[in-house]
Amino acid sequence: MRSAKLALMKNVHLLIADLFLPRDFAAEVCADLALPALEKILARGRTDLAARPLHTKPFCTESLLCELFACPSVAPVSAAFDGLPEGCWLRADPVHVRLQREQVVLLPNPQISMDEARELCASLNEHFAGQDIEFFAPHPQRWYVRTDKLPSIATVPMSQASGRNIHGNLPTGSDARRWHQLFNEIQMLLFAHPLNGAREASGQMPVNSLWFWGNGAGALPAQNKYDRASSDEVLVEMLSASAKVAFSPWQKQWKNNAGDSLLVWTGLRCALQKGDFSQWRRALQDFETAYAQPLWQALQRGHIATLQVDVFGADSLAHTRLTRADTRAFWRRSKRLADYSRAQKD
Repeated sequence: MRSAKLALMKNVHLLIADLFLPRDFAAEVCADLALPALEKILARGRTDLAARPLHTKPFCTESLLCELFACPSVAPVSAAFDGLPEGCWLRADPVHVRLQREQVVLLPNPQISMDEARELCASLNEHFAGQDIEFFAPHPQRWYVRTDKLPSIATVPMSQASGRNIHGNLPTGSDARRWHQLFNEIQMLLFAHPLNGAREASGQMPVNSLWFWGNGAGALPAQNKYDRASSDEVLVEMLSASAKVAFSPWQKQWKNNAGDSLLVWTGLRCALQKGDFSQWRRALQDFETAYAQPLWQALQRGHIATLQVDVFGADSLAHTRLTRADTRAFWRRSKRLADYSRAQKD
């Protein structure tokens, strides 16, 4: 009897990135997909948690995840995850910026080695010695800058700035001018660095800039509402570690573990960013079999009490919440996935 009651108390919170495609091509990409369980989940859930802006900031993945863990900023928890001490931190991730027509477009995640990252960071620290900033590269794609005092700026997360014109996405606020100057000075330094010359000569993308974002200080408040979390997004792992939530990498098959769980899946986003719609379809079909179907069946059988599904994209967030009773609401007819498509935004 006790085990049955505990099972009924169990809740699953599932977040899916980029499930609803732009209207321009959703019907073509989603054609002939067999998604009966996922379509039932979306159709029979209740919309009492209406989509809304997060705080007063533009919606982005980082703001959603930080809100779930009551985390005010990304850089401090990220720095702690990468073994750096407490302090005033900004992410300063290596990027490539490219002039395209009349725009300067940010391209993230240039593939560099740990040795290359350390060499470039050493050059940055030598150049900016005595200016109250210090650069660190504990991971090839995750760099940081520590300051004596937290700057008064608002920054744009990497995920929001990627593939877009950097102008309009640079830091704003009373200290923005200094960080614009640093941004430009770093570009000139990296452009002339011998390592980048060698990379370009060998056909590799040069690291010709850094992207400042996620600024904050102090530790993550120890607030969490989950017993465990699983994701293919490293920020979820960072937040889970800081909030002392048991974390596991994304599994091929959903496991009905004890306690309230958070599932965050970004597999569709990876395919969409590459423009690989065949991979997007394959990933979604695998998700239907490995996650949507067993979650639907567990809800039908009362093995989980509630299932909340949040579908998030570049600038939108939609909520669906189901209980066991909702699985019997056959009059809420399923729609094709393409029917949930969104209008394309610039």
